[in-house]
Amino acid sequence: MRAKAEDFWAALPLGRGVTRLAVDENGVAAFAKPAGVLSHPNEAGDEPRSLLTARYLIEDECYEWTAGDGGGPRRLWLLNRLDSATSGVILAAADGDLAAEIRAQFKRKQVRKVYQALVFGAPRQPIALWRDRLAVEKRGGKIRTGLTAGHVPAESRMSVVRAGRRHPRVTLVRLEPRTGRSHQLRVQCAKRGLPIAGDQTYGDFRRNREFAKLAGTKRMFLHSMETAFEYEFHGRRCSFAAKAPLPEEFENFL
Repeated sequence: MRAKAEDFWAALPLGRGVTRLAVDENGVAAFAKPAGVLSHPNEAGDEPRSLLTARYLIEDECYEWTAGDGGGPRRLWLLNRLDSATSGVILAAADGDLAAEIRAQFKRKQVRKVYQALVFGAPRQPIALWRDRLAVEKRGGKIRTGLTAGHVPAESRMSVVRAGRRHPRVTLVRLEPRTGRSHQLRVQCAKRGLPIAGDQTYGDFRRNREFAKLAGTKRMFLHSMETAFEYEFHGRRCSFAAKAPLPEEFENFL
């Protein structure tokens, strides 16, 4: 049974640069997604630049592909999403019932998520609790979160990790969202005059251009560093945690 499980994970059609971080005995898995890779394809042409190079079933929220050993179709359920420009930990499950349980944990806000970001400027305080009310809307199939006051509560804890030495105009901050709003961290940083370097939607476009020349990349400097949670499956209480190291391009400016 274990051999079959390992065969499943070893044969995943992983996207370019995607690596497996951890997998538990029930089939919960964490992957490190590079910046620029989609959590899932939105169109058939997106498959080559997605987490898995396989078709995605929108209604079931899972990838599906045919096993090379003639064993029939296989599936991997996506548990959360990251913006394509964000790198780091992304979760999946090899079982549909298990996926439903983990997604319920997200809805109950029982998942601990830690991000790190390079922001332009420096926070006024080394530690702060950010509370906002955001305006979230869909425009042409895309989600946009307003910088002005809305009705959707958003809360995050910010703490300074260290100031940039090689590039003193940036600061590495740790961000722990306590709510899961679309683009929440990006908007909350921008609202406080601390736009995330490389953010092409809510950031500082002039400074982004200058920074891209120095960095040699146009990526957004937001990284999903850690994810941890507990869940119940088949009457057992289980724990899961995964961490994706900070990418080298972050370290180049610290």
